[in-house]
Amino acid sequence: MPIESHVASFAELDARTFHDLLRLRIDTFVVEQSCPYPELDGRDVEPGTRHLWLTRDGVVVAYLRILADPGGVARIGRVVVAPAARGAGLAGRLMTEALALVGGGPCVLEAQSHLVAFYAGHGFTVSGPGYLDDGIPHTPMRREGQPVDGPPVNARR
Repeated sequence: MPIESHVASFAELDARTFHDLLRLRIDTFVVEQSCPYPELDGRDVEPGTRHLWLTRDGVVVAYLRILADPGGVARIGRVVVAPAARGAGLAGRLMTEALALVGGGPCVLEAQSHLVAFYAGHGFTVSGPGYLDDGIPHTPMRREGQPVDGPPVNARR
C-alpha cells in the first residue's frame, strides 16, 4: 500500500490520531531508547506547531513535529520511524516534506549525534558542541534560510 502524508495543527488532530502519534513517540524515545522523560512538554499544543506524519494502511509509520521558535526560526523535533518501517527512506521523506513546509526560513534541530550526516544531507550544519540528553549524545544543528524551489509540498490530512 502507498504511504500517505498528513500535516495538522494540534487543534486539527482527532483524539485517535494524537494517541497514535504519541504512542509511536513514547514506544521509541521512552521505551526503546530507555529514556524515561516527560514526553508531553506542552509544545504539541502551541498554535504554531505542525505535526507531520506518514501512514500505511491507516497506521502511523513515521512522525515529526515542527515548532515555531522565537525570531521566526522553525524547530524540527521528535523525528521517528516505526521499527517495522525503518530502512525504507521514510525519515528522508519526512525531512523533505518538513523543509518544504518550513520554506526558506532558518530551521534548527537537536540531532542524535549518530544522525549528523543524515541531517547534513538536508542542508543542516553543526551549530554548537555536542551534549548528552538522557545519556544519548546529541548535536545542535542549523539550516540557514534557503531559497525555496517551487511551491511547498501539498500534504493530505
